[in-house]
Amino acid sequence: MSFRIVGFTVGILLCILGIAQIIPALIDVHVNERNANAFFSCAVVCMFFGGILMLANQNYRRKVTIREAFMLTNVAWLTLSIFGAFPLMFADTNLSFADAFFESVSGITTTGSTVLVGLDDLSHGVLLWRSIMQWIGGIGVIAFAIVLLPFLRVGGMQLFRTESSDQSEKIVPKSAQIVLALVLIYCFLTITCAILYALFGMSLFDAINHAMTTVPTGGYSTYDASFGHFESPYLQLTAIVYMILGGLPFVLYAALVFKGRFNFFNDEQFRWIMGMYAGFISILSLWLWLNSEYSLAESAILVGFNVVSVITTTGFATADYTLWGPFVVIMFFFLTYLGACAGSTSGGIKTVRIIVVARSVGVYIRQLLYPNGVFVLKYQGAPMKPEVVMNIFVFFGFYVLANAFLTLALALTGLDFITSISGAATALANVGPGLGDIIGPAGNFSSLSDTAKYLLSLGMLLGRLELLTVVVLLTPDFWRG
Repeated sequence: MSFRIVGFTVGILLCILGIAQIIPALIDVHVNERNANAFFSCAVVCMFFGGILMLANQNYRRKVTIREAFMLTNVAWLTLSIFGAFPLMFADTNLSFADAFFESVSGITTTGSTVLVGLDDLSHGVLLWRSIMQWIGGIGVIAFAIVLLPFLRVGGMQLFRTESSDQSEKIVPKSAQIVLALVLIYCFLTITCAILYALFGMSLFDAINHAMTTVPTGGYSTYDASFGHFESPYLQLTAIVYMILGGLPFVLYAALVFKGRFNFFNDEQFRWIMGMYAGFISILSLWLWLNSEYSLAESAILVGFNVVSVITTTGFATADYTLWGPFVVIMFFFLTYLGACAGSTSGGIKTVRIIVVARSVGVYIRQLLYPNGVFVLKYQGAPMKPEVVMNIFVFFGFYVLANAFLTLALALTGLDFITSISGAATALANVGPGLGDIIGPAGNFSSLSDTAKYLLSLGMLLGRLELLTVVVLLTPDFWRG
């Protein structure tokens, strides 16, 4: 295994990150705020190390092996999280490295959990940097899901060698062109989202920041009250639309833009996720309407926003839904795990895996009833290979184990059961807020110990990298090759 391709690629990413750090520096200079020097210094350091890595590894072998792809994925996300933390630590936020690293990991993985208090009073540069990290993380997530995961065959995503990957290849022939197409679509969604936010009452700065965290389904806000700071139903409806768009497979947009094919209703993930939105929003809206003073329309907007936010793993909040009753709390805890579609910016388990597991259960029950029958498990009308189904069930097994171990580890730091289990769930699913008084929609993660923050940071990276991408590095066989 050669580390040259890993070093060269990470060097490029660090240079991009360094260039991005100049933007909040310029903003702080423009508005005469105090953190410009911190951002400029961190940008220079970031590009210096990136340049060294590129120069030292420029004569690399062009073909990437599967081991190098696993290594590159892990090293890239970890390195970007570390270097993304430095501006937060050296700005006037008074963050320790543990806090800054947690905030950076949460940004790069588009989780949206935060340790920062007093967002309303932070400098424009710090607020913008948090949004930029989520925006960069979002496009990284899409490229990882569509280009790398099918190649790595993690968690059943080789299924998309014949779905997302091959469709993308037909739309634009080369991998670089695939990524470029995705970036253009991603930018278009971000720009249109920002324009609508501005038209419906946000300041230009808030509109840009919230667009950069809505489309990546990240959830960072410029206010402690999150999206609840904006009381306009038009803004909330706009956010709902763009969170849903961010949670759809981006290959469908590519098919629409480059081939003129509107394949949305032919895609099983699209049909299932839209059905889940409709079902959960209807149930919880009726519940809230019958058990509160909200009108049916108000209940629908409140519930719709928060349900879509949690399912897409965005993490915006307009209300403390834990106050709506035990039934709602349990429902939202369940929704934390779901995630939207594979090939999107969303985290969580992903709709495609839920489809496969649900159909596997159906096939198993029919085999019990009709022992001599032959039943074929299909996805998108095509039979599924047994190894793909097995990989998805292995992923579920690891997901349950990771959730259990992370919950126990958090409990050992002194956290109560609700905080521990919901913290583990929200980290692995990259959602943002948990449950309870400490890390619920009305709280944040600032009061947790450094140990708990490092554990949750690990959980966020595990969740974003689909668990097995990290676990494979811990096996002796990986290093023997």
